[in-house]
Amino acid sequence: MTVTARTIVLAARPDGAPEPSDFRMESAVLPEPGQGEVLLQTLWLSLDPYMRGRMSEGPSYAAATELGQSLPTEAVARVLASGDAAFRVGDIVAVHDQWRDHMIRNAGDLRKLDPTQAPVQTALGVMGMPGMTAYTGLKHIGKPKAGETVVVGAASGAVGALVGQMARLGGARAVGLAGGADKCAYVTDTLGFDACIDRNAPDMAAQLAAACPKGIDVYFELTGGAIFDAVLPLLNPFARVPVCGTIATYNATRLPAGPDRTPALLRAILTKSLTFRGFIVSEFWGDAPEFYHQMADWLKASDIRYREDVTEGLDQMVPTFIGMLEGRNFGKTLIKLAD
Repeated sequence: MTVTARTIVLAARPDGAPEPSDFRMESAVLPEPGQGEVLLQTLWLSLDPYMRGRMSEGPSYAAATELGQSLPTEAVARVLASGDAAFRVGDIVAVHDQWRDHMIRNAGDLRKLDPTQAPVQTALGVMGMPGMTAYTGLKHIGKPKAGETVVVGAASGAVGALVGQMARLGGARAVGLAGGADKCAYVTDTLGFDACIDRNAPDMAAQLAAACPKGIDVYFELTGGAIFDAVLPLLNPFARVPVCGTIATYNATRLPAGPDRTPALLRAILTKSLTFRGFIVSEFWGDAPEFYHQMADWLKASDIRYREDVTEGLDQMVPTFIGMLEGRNFGKTLIKLAD
């Protein structure tokens, strides 16, 4: 079987917001899979904010993507040919891979999916990395108690939407922030948050304070920027802040204007005994079996709802990625390559 793989690679490091010229498409003919290898056709690719950080050379929790190399992603794929007895042609698998439409991978890198249990693309969202990020961040760091107030920015996104729903399942109040009236209505009417504030409202900080009359006990940090500035004065003593994203600053090329906020932040941490803890979901992979089981139960009982923002075609991956960083997505951002 002769297969030509198309791959999107990083052509230049962005200066601020990424541009289409920062990427290029390359093609290569793939060989037959060897012993222990599997040839895969990509069905779905995930787009996530963390990918912006991999395009820059600054220090981070993972190495930067080299120029001429493809960015990392999570994928759902179909087996086209197999050199390993554990996988047969037609099997559907999840794999950590790159921005491409075909690949050869070691069988040990693959996780077999059961298409009869859930739509296979949920392995990239509610049943995948975003879902486990929400689950473990709350479990290990946020630790919300019944009656406490949990606030999350990007509340209509892949992680934020789940954070609020999980908090409510545990008896806490959930207050979200999202971009625009439609997203806010979805967060309250469909996801069941107690309140949602339009992050673009000129009086956003005042509205947030009104929605949190007893202060904030857990703030799940996904955004940074103006939302964090509004949250900080409302944090209660002993509040917990899981930090897993700061998308508001991902395209920044310089520090924000105005006074240095560090002294005020440190004073708040000291005087209120606040807990700030950055985390990467891979720190908690040991929770994966528990998470898969719990999330499957929640979905079966309709206790958790989710939304997917689907664009078709590898050619649309770059513009969709740029739009996601600008907040144009609504739900989990996915690229569909094949049925």
